[in-house]
Amino acid sequence: MVPVSALVPPGILCGLALGLGLWLLVSLTPRLRRPSLAVRIAPHVADVSVQAREMLDRRTANPLPVFGVLLEPLLGRIRRSVTVLVGGTEVTSRRLRQAAVPISVEVFRARQLLWATVAGAGGLVIAIAIGQSRSAPIAAQVACVGVAAVGGFLARDYALQRAAAARSRRMTDELPTVLEFLTLSLSAGEGILDALRRVSRVSRGELATEISGVVGDVSTGLPLADSLTNLARQLDLAPLSRVVDQITGALERGTPLADVLRAQAQDARDEAKRELLEVSGKKEVAMLIPLVFLILPVTIVFAIFPGIFVLQMGF
Repeated sequence: MVPVSALVPPGILCGLALGLGLWLLVSLTPRLRRPSLAVRIAPHVADVSVQAREMLDRRTANPLPVFGVLLEPLLGRIRRSVTVLVGGTEVTSRRLRQAAVPISVEVFRARQLLWATVAGAGGLVIAIAIGQSRSAPIAAQVACVGVAAVGGFLARDYALQRAAAARSRRMTDELPTVLEFLTLSLSAGEGILDALRRVSRVSRGELATEISGVVGDVSTGLPLADSLTNLARQLDLAPLSRVVDQITGALERGTPLADVLRAQAQDARDEAKRELLEVSGKKEVAMLIPLVFLILPVTIVFAIFPGIFVLQMGF
């Protein structure tokens, strides 16, 4: 027979989940009573009334008023802690822009919660299996679920960081080639906008895609300098920011752009060489680990073992 005490924690969790699900279903059912006058007027005065905007936000974003009121202080603390841990809204928005993920910060947070829920469910299964196989304390099982949920939440943010960093590296690597292409187009007599349009049409890559967006913004009426400045601010890449500053300065002062872009392309290639030398220096130190702990001991064993074997056979 299975002891009753082993089924109490899963039963409590399942009961809480069932009760919360039923409450959600009941709260989402349409209300039959007529809306009040304030509720009917709020959509029409939302642009001039703060109370109307708060009323509309509360109705659309809070399907459980009771839980929303009771858990608002706790949720605020959790939100501030998460902001400190994984970065604020601006940091997450910049990473989404760098990774070219076309979603808002709210949608990304919702996906993080989904990852945390799935990881927490996996941790719950593991905790139940451990509890049935051996007598593990309830605190350890709850901690297993919590650690799994937090790990899933942080894993989604880590994946976004990796994607943003990888795409930023690709754009940095593509920058010298794009600048040289722009220099050739300008030397051939084209204007800066025509050169950017040619690069976006002929080239393939992450930076060419971003330049295509700049050309589209200019086509809608946005000035070229403002569009390039917005691109540099959103992507937050130091080489691209320097190039944009030089281009905007040259446009304001009337300096020939071909010479400016040629110099920027050479600077970008020199910086890429310096970064390559730094990476090679770090890799050289890292290669000492397998050399010292793997190759050298094996070499010593192969050199000493035959002599030891001969000495043992001789005696």
